[in-house]
Amino acid sequence: MRKSISLRVIVPALVAVIVIIAGSGCTKDNGKPDVFSDEYVVFAWNDLGMHCLNPTYDKAVILPPYNNLTVQVVKRGNPPQIVTDDITVEYNLVGNTTSYGKREYGGFWDNITALFGFASLEHDMGLTGNKLSGLMVAASGHFEATGIPAVPVNDLGVWDPLQVAEIRVKDASGKTVASTRATVPTSDDINCAKCHGTDAFNDILVKHDDENGTTLWQSKPVLCAQCHGSLALGKEGRGTSGKYFSEAIHGSHSDRGASCYDCHPGNTTKCNRSAKHTAADGNCTRCHGTMTDVAESTKTGRVPWADEPSCSSCHTGVTDVGSVSELYRNSSGHGNMMCSACHGSPHAMVPSLKDVDNYQAMQYQPYSKSPKTLGSCGACHSSSRGEDDLEEYSEVHGGSKPEKENGCFICHTSVETVISRWPHSFTWKNSN
Repeated sequence: MRKSISLRVIVPALVAVIVIIAGSGCTKDNGKPDVFSDEYVVFAWNDLGMHCLNPTYDKAVILPPYNNLTVQVVKRGNPPQIVTDDITVEYNLVGNTTSYGKREYGGFWDNITALFGFASLEHDMGLTGNKLSGLMVAASGHFEATGIPAVPVNDLGVWDPLQVAEIRVKDASGKTVASTRATVPTSDDINCAKCHGTDAFNDILVKHDDENGTTLWQSKPVLCAQCHGSLALGKEGRGTSGKYFSEAIHGSHSDRGASCYDCHPGNTTKCNRSAKHTAADGNCTRCHGTMTDVAESTKTGRVPWADEPSCSSCHTGVTDVGSVSELYRNSSGHGNMMCSACHGSPHAMVPSLKDVDNYQAMQYQPYSKSPKTLGSCGACHSSSRGEDDLEEYSEVHGGSKPEKENGCFICHTSVETVISRWPHSFTWKNSN
């Protein structure tokens, strides 16, 4: 029997090295999965596949630097418990300690009064008061940090839309009992120049004035959401313009040869990274429809950002895959765990085409040959349901002292042997 080793804080490359040294196979016989702590496990993710921000803040402004992190901490047991008491959760962006002095992002703080009505805002502080490092706030069943003013340039000056946050869980004594890493995606890869030229944001204002009789060019900087309702910025209703921002922007560009990746970052960023849910063009229209569809869907009562496709839109006839009315990023299921905890962020669901998104999948299942959803039989077997009859599960993996522990033991210390009580991933039809 091999002794269990702690891998919670190591990088995926080191995981691969240790797996090679320790030997191949699904799990260490009668050994525990590699975790940092026998008592706690932590899951962290971003609420979107990509947060967009402007490259400049002195002309037309669409979105501020604004990123959200969510964390769930589980106390291992039978059954496991989601906990928020007697622990604290800290975060920091790795190698990214400031935003203000990089490129032209500082204009967000310089123009904060005109854009967002703040008398002033401390450099490197976001709209909600959070910075690039700090304490997360306990909410209902999770911790969160909203409005993190992350930019896609690290402290070495390298542009990278997939920044990384380190998450640390500490007990009442201040001891770190669990840690992980999560992608903090943010990009200014917006190709307005395709139609509007090199001075795109000025050209946008000029054309808007010509077509709508406004005086935006003389009022710079201008936040689009000042007139166009946008739930992304907490602006409910259609706004004084009478059109949601999403409604206006998609409708305006639907017949002008624009593509999804021109604005939703982007041809370089390729924000939709989930290997099972994407294509060369991002596969956006599969779920969201064409730009015309998006613009005109508001006529039937759809509210942009509030009404989006759910898991059950495609995974029909399957129970426990999230509410039809709830967004994926807000959905929970198995033991009140949020779907993103095991499946990953929207548009970057495991397996992602980018290794950085797969950190936790490999951290908690280092025996897997490739990233798989946490708890999937596919981490070791040829498919998500294993290679043999499901009844064999109780003999090999079930109970408190199984022949081989699998991904369920990330949180559980004993696994249910009654198949009907398993979470949804094991009741689906067999898939690779």
